[in-house]
Amino acid sequence: MRAILGFLLLAVCTGFGADQDYNGRWDITPVMQRPRGWWLELNGVGTPDASGTFISAYAGDLNKINEIHVSGGELTFIIIQPNNNAKFVYHARLNGSKLEGTMQREGSNAEPVKWTGVRAPVIDEADDGTWKPGKPVELFNGKDLSGWHALMPEQEMKWSVQDAVLRNAPPTTDIVSDRKFWNFTAHIEFRIREHSNSGIGLRGRYEIQILDDYGRPPNSHGAGALYSRVVPAVNASKPAGEWQTYDIRLVGRTLNVVFNGQKVLDHVHIDGLTAIANNADEGVPGPFIIQGDHSYVEIRKFTVTPLVH
Repeated sequence: MRAILGFLLLAVCTGFGADQDYNGRWDITPVMQRPRGWWLELNGVGTPDASGTFISAYAGDLNKINEIHVSGGELTFIIIQPNNNAKFVYHARLNGSKLEGTMQREGSNAEPVKWTGVRAPVIDEADDGTWKPGKPVELFNGKDLSGWHALMPEQEMKWSVQDAVLRNAPPTTDIVSDRKFWNFTAHIEFRIREHSNSGIGLRGRYEIQILDDYGRPPNSHGAGALYSRVVPAVNASKPAGEWQTYDIRLVGRTLNVVFNGQKVLDHVHIDGLTAIANNADEGVPGPFIIQGDHSYVEIRKFTVTPLVH
């Protein structure tokens, strides 16, 4: 009897141990028409207190996971959209060090979206004063779209340069820089219209929001925010129609943003992707993205200075 009880206890403990292998942060690449990256954090899997967050099942948000369980070695987590009760169901299994899974919206006849996840890398570079500016790069030459390409080549490319200003005509594709960067400072001068909504993607993964929200309280979806993740200290927006500036510094996972001369994000730690992500490869250099699919935005200056030791 003792031998049987010991065997059963060992089996249960082994099961919990396997369940706990799902815990942690995961960078996820889904197989979709639009290049995209997702992000998952799981805690307490294998216990009654399992919890997690996800970027992004809906609304571009950091979504709370509503249900998490493991059965027969397969992880299932479910996200329910509050305003309409839409249910997004994710299944995954560990294959070596990777997660391999699917996602399907409950009730949908579409084929499940396949995806692969890898553990988010530890990036321990510190913004400690040892990083020096390299040679500045003008990503916008004031003449044409050289150095940029469409995120979605099959969509109509309605970006143009007029009077040394880069502008879109939505709906159109986001555009992506040909060059990739790791640690850098960036100076960006932009202008929007009333009700505009755009953003700048850093390394193709982390969005600094651009929004017509002059005079409103700061929030995680407002101008100057690390989108859906970190609220800016103040809303430094100018009224629509005026030229505005972002001065951005990114070293490792440490982010600083000065918005129209005011520091709005001060040594913020980036935990992981935001919904703008066109790639999930957090450990390597990535491009800039200018969001153009939502509404109008204009750019007259986009200078990037790599930071080197």
